[in-house]
Amino acid sequence: MNSALAPMPPAYDSGDTAWLLAATAMVLLMTPGLAFFYGGMVRTKHVLMMIKMSFAALAFGTLVWWILGYTLAFGPDVGGAGVIGGLDHAFLRGIELNTLTGAIPTYIYSTFQMGFAVVTVALISGSIADRATMRGWLVFVPLWLLIVYAPLAHWVFSDSGWITGTLGALDFAGGLPVELNSGVAGLAAALVLRAPRDFARREERPNNIPLVVIGVGLLWFGWFGFNSGSALNDQGTAAAAFINTQFGAAAAMITWPLVERLRTGRVTTMGVVSAAVAGMVAITPACGEINPLGAVVTGLVTGAVCAYAITVKYRVGVDDTLDVVGVHGVGGLIGLIMVGLFATARISGHKGLFYGGGGALLGKQVLAILAVGAFSFTFSWLIAKAVDMTVGFRAPGEYARVPGEEAERAYDFRTAEQLGALAPGGEPAADTDLVHRITRLLQERRQD
Repeated sequence: MNSALAPMPPAYDSGDTAWLLAATAMVLLMTPGLAFFYGGMVRTKHVLMMIKMSFAALAFGTLVWWILGYTLAFGPDVGGAGVIGGLDHAFLRGIELNTLTGAIPTYIYSTFQMGFAVVTVALISGSIADRATMRGWLVFVPLWLLIVYAPLAHWVFSDSGWITGTLGALDFAGGLPVELNSGVAGLAAALVLRAPRDFARREERPNNIPLVVIGVGLLWFGWFGFNSGSALNDQGTAAAAFINTQFGAAAAMITWPLVERLRTGRVTTMGVVSAAVAGMVAITPACGEINPLGAVVTGLVTGAVCAYAITVKYRVGVDDTLDVVGVHGVGGLIGLIMVGLFATARISGHKGLFYGGGGALLGKQVLAILAVGAFSFTFSWLIAKAVDMTVGFRAPGEYARVPGEEAERAYDFRTAEQLGALAPGGEPAADTDLVHRITRLLQERRQD
């Protein structure tokens, strides 16, 4: 029988499928949102480079997931150790239109998980912004997805994975393979690409804060699909994950600005939106396992800790340019610990320390953090080093011009220069000194 006309199995649920279709679209929107977020944070000359790095992750990650990523992450377990999936579903082989994962078609489940893989590797670009080559990035992305991300996704998301299966640690929506993993991998890549000599003295200012805010808005919207979609149904668990995501973000936006105010005497827009991201990072592994009180506490703690964490790089000399380690690594770690403290047995049946479960779950969470952190750092460093030694990953010096900039610019100041040099009637402007000053300022801005 033609698979397109084959009836769906009795387990199929149209409501769950419709919800996951919407959630998948929301998750896939997160990577373009990240492109805006990162693009607004870097210097003007690197805006397009950051945007292209995110979209390269979207393109290459999609194809890598189709070829081998899905089967390594969710294929039948190899050897029964819960470490890696087999090659049974390479190129999605053996999966038909009516093949189900739970109550939903495997096609849409695979695409949903693909969105996780894509945004995870795209996050790493923030740790190496301003100093990575595109050719190195294009080699790093597929290697990292296959060698680092796919095994970790199998450990955590697969039914046969050893972390959620054998060990019994809890991670509702990807605190280990997405958040902690991207932060640790970002640290490894940043060490390989090394910090510029003037890193500790250089003041990095966002080139376009409204673009940053737009990016965070898209990420925030997508995060509801990211966390709630991980319930794989449209029942109460998805609703709990949805509201806890909002609570985590809102609570972090209270404490981060307070810390910022105490440290610097002012509250910045960058601090506020970074707090929202940190809160959603931390709530990701916990959103389906804790109640709203736990979500608020998680956000409050995360906002305060991450506000301090992003300053550590200046003390240790590691150029985590856009604070992937301080926000995603540290935020993910906090969220995973909070599961061990505030889990209510809502889904898993396991209670955290504060709900009468003792320290057993907390201990499992710590072991999972150590295992994922060690695996991610080791292999991410090796991949980044190999890429740098072969095709070249670190741009030579502080490159002043991104390849291709002569063909397109993020902000075309030449138009402003030309208009500023003319009077309203089309004649040369009388106040040439003013024109020269404006032109000089525009040139300085372009060099920034």
